Amino acid sequence: MTETDTTTDDATDATDAPRDQRTHVRERYAEVASTDGDCCDAPTTDGDCCDDPAADDDTETECCDASETDSGCCDASNGEFDLEDDPSRALSHGYEPADLEAAPEESNLGLGCGNPVAISNLEAGETVLDLGSGGGFDCFLAAREVGAAGRVIGVDMTPEMLERARENAAEGEFETVEFRLGEIEHLPVADATVDTIISNCVVNLSPDKGRVFAEAYRVLRPGGTLAISDLVATEPLPREIRENPDAVDACVGGAATVDELETLLDDAGFVDVSITLEGEWTADLPVASARIEARKPV
Repeated sequence: MTETDTTTDDATDATDAPRDQRTHVRERYAEVASTDGDCCDAPTTDGDCCDDPAADDDTETECCDASETDSGCCDASNGEFDLEDDPSRALSHGYEPADLEAAPEESNLGLGCGNPVAISNLEAGETVLDLGSGGGFDCFLAAREVGAAGRVIGVDMTPEMLERARENAAEGEFETVEFRLGEIEHLPVADATVDTIISNCVVNLSPDKGRVFAEAYRVLRPGGTLAISDLVATEPLPREIRENPDAVDACVGGAATVDELETLLDDAGFVDVSITLEGEWTADLPVASARIEARKPV
């Protein structure tokens, strides 16, 4: 193969990689939305593993024994890369029991890594945007804070999640909450129309975080704020983790370092950038939960 041919192939691979990652994440979260967050669709009798329903062959996906976790499903904290979790873990992520009671039970998939609503200082009448809104849990909590005069918009790229969120909104009669299909790198939201942006363990899934922050900046009103919970890398992750689709799906493979995130936020135009580490997420990888806050200047 000539040098020219090699360059072309490399460029094609680089172009396809973000698209492939986004497709893989979309399919994985569609599976979660469709199976109510269960670890397995058809667990084996010993509870140790199950057939991967997304696989085209007989490949098996490792699952935890029920005795190892409350949910019987794996999370990054024990070295596995299954993203399902027990919704009760929301309590350990900064939520109060009253928060769990304030939203439809089916909206809480237990997939977050913090409580962005708690750090957002929402006020009555504000317009809030949730990046990667999933089943709508944080949207419903935000609606409680902004009141009848406020508005909450959830954006998610997974149709199955969107359907679930809309059903939850109807069940809970959340008339000020709406859900839109879209990618967080290309938000279906008009310029300068949002007061506060929240997100919960989603930005790490994006293959183009710079674009995410640029879009967030675009839709925020001057003086608007970004208040998200996410996972960050406390040191650069090994290539085998960054390129492992299951690790990316589990919100660890795509975690950027604090320095990288600060640079991306600065480049997007944000000021008062603050990234606060809140706790180790896994004993096996240098990944921690964090509060990421910033403001669009007036």
